[in-house]
Amino acid sequence: MTKSELMQELGQQFPDLSAREVEKAVDVIFGEISSALSKGNRVELRGFGAFSVRHRERRIGRNPRTGEKVDVGAKYVPFFKAGKGLRDRLNTGASAR
Repeated sequence: MTKSELMQELGQQFPDLSAREVEKAVDVIFGEISSALSKGNRVELRGFGAFSVRHRERRIGRNPRTGEKVDVGAKYVPFFKAGKGLRDRLNTGASAR
């Protein structure tokens, strides 16, 4: 699902909101999650999952095209861990696929 598909779905579920209001709500939610992560905080959405930041150490990588070794610097990366409610919902619906 893309961001525009999410906004369209929310617009259908909440017809009293304008498209501009739905877009602003989605932007605020994503912005707050991003802001919290950039500060090093954890974001937990009960029943859905938790977003956090993990640190990756500096390492030697490989350019897949040339095979040449490349120095990859240390960095922070976002991490998502699905909550129990989401995992249960996915596994309950797995037999229907």
